[in-house]
Amino acid sequence: MYAFDLLEVGCHYLIQEHEDEGLSLVRINLVSDHCAYVSYFGTEEEVVWKRKTDKIHDIVELLDDEALRSWETYYNKDAFNYEEDED
Repeated sequence: MYAFDLLEVGCHYLIQEHEDEGLSLVRINLVSDHCAYVSYFGTEEEVVWKRKTDKIHDIVELLDDEALRSWETYYNKDAFNYEEDED
């Protein structure tokens, strides 16, 4: 069992927060003495505060720069298409 205090600021991770749940892509935005400000990337980005001691069932992977660029291109594709459709 892991906790949010193991995750580094500015990094993107694939995590499984609970044993019976799927994977989530998260980015650690900042940390305070006791908490972390975390972005969850699903259909839309959700930003929440988590206690550093909040448990994580598994840290599956730290995304490297190449994987992150590929994901950003895919994730932002719909946003670019939406902006183009407005013209």
